[in-house]
Amino acid sequence: MNDIQGSYNTAAADYHAILKDYHQADPFEQGALDYFGALVEDGPIGDLGCGTGRITAYLAGRGLDVFGVDLTPGMVEVARREYPALRFEVGSLLDLDLKDDELAGALAWYSLVHTPREQLPTAFAELYRVLRPGGVLVHGFKVGEGSRPLTHAYGHDVDLQVYMYEADDVAGLLADAGFVEVATVTRAALPAEKDAGQAAHLVRKPATP
Repeated sequence: MNDIQGSYNTAAADYHAILKDYHQADPFEQGALDYFGALVEDGPIGDLGCGTGRITAYLAGRGLDVFGVDLTPGMVEVARREYPALRFEVGSLLDLDLKDDELAGALAWYSLVHTPREQLPTAFAELYRVLRPGGVLVHGFKVGEGSRPLTHAYGHDVDLQVYMYEADDVAGLLADAGFVEVATVTRAALPAEKDAGQAAHLVRKPATP
């Protein structure tokens, strides 16, 4: 976690400048986010691993009640500066400072790309805990196998490991946590991307035990 925080503290401002409007250039991302927004019933939404708040702001612009949480203080500082009308807090997706059944919706939008597979069950259990019955989660991630080091990104030297997962494997882990599938969307890698592709699982916490 120290490597993640240190890397993104350094790169936060340039990260935001490069990615703040990315959803407009990628129909996959915008489509998945719009689908998620349409599924969530009234209530608070947590953008968990929000980075500099670009997705938080996009969903807020669609009239949703959304706030952001990120591990990295530097990312949260940029988010608060860029989107002062929205709420952002520092916190870990593996140990959220949220009540049981608090959220109507949650996003883990590429929030777990630096998380090894053995920690995914902990993350998914925590997401399940904070969602109310009937609540919806969208989890975006990179498709593939294994991991690769990331030593330079957003114009800065960083020290990160990027993990990729097969969609069926992630679906199984989400089911083990108690979620039921709503939809899975995948796409092939774009020419500029190094990874095998992208995926988004939309899942729901059952309305009744």
